[in-house]
Amino acid sequence: MQRFFDIIFSLLAIAILFPILLICIVFLKLTGEGEVFYKQLRVGQKQKLFKLIKFATMKKNSEKMGAGTLTLKNDSRVLPFGKFLRKTKINELPQLFNIFLGSMSFVGPRPLAEKQFNHYNESQREKIASIKPGLTGFGSIYFRDEEQILHESSEHNADEIYKKKIAPIKAKLEQKYIEQKNIKTYFVVLFLTFAVVVFPKSNLHIKVLNIDE
Repeated sequence: MQRFFDIIFSLLAIAILFPILLICIVFLKLTGEGEVFYKQLRVGQKQKLFKLIKFATMKKNSEKMGAGTLTLKNDSRVLPFGKFLRKTKINELPQLFNIFLGSMSFVGPRPLAEKQFNHYNESQREKIASIKPGLTGFGSIYFRDEEQILHESSEHNADEIYKKKIAPIKAKLEQKYIEQKNIKTYFVVLFLTFAVVVFPKSNLHIKVLNIDE
């Protein structure tokens, strides 16, 4: 049933948002470094790697600079137009194609790069990768300000901060979603995602998801 809604909603979203997607494509082609899409290998279902698609917001080969696969707040690798795309989350829109093609769902554990995924222990990795990763989910909503948390560190120890402060809680939340996974939770997460994007200071997700802050 979830796959049915993924297909229908992704098609509708692509159709409705096509003008925005087109404007971004043209603008990115004419500005920055001329890159439009950024494809990064992420860990998907059954721990198989797939290419996650985003609009390009950073300098070329940024993974070899600074904090690597992690992005900090005010990261010097982020291009001017990229800052706008990241702030509005428009950079995530190309993942609608990942969803339509079946490598992702709208709701599920956030797909991570291998380095961050391996911060989970073996049993956590196995459980989290038992379902399709999602555009949004318990972990994504809770850590919507992840860049701010990492900003408190330096580029050199950002991965260590992620490992100690973020990964343990995110693993708990992703597994909690899997245990509660059903069509009702699917729609609750979509609603909460919309709510925290529109009202970023709201704590509604804490109450609804019963998360301990």
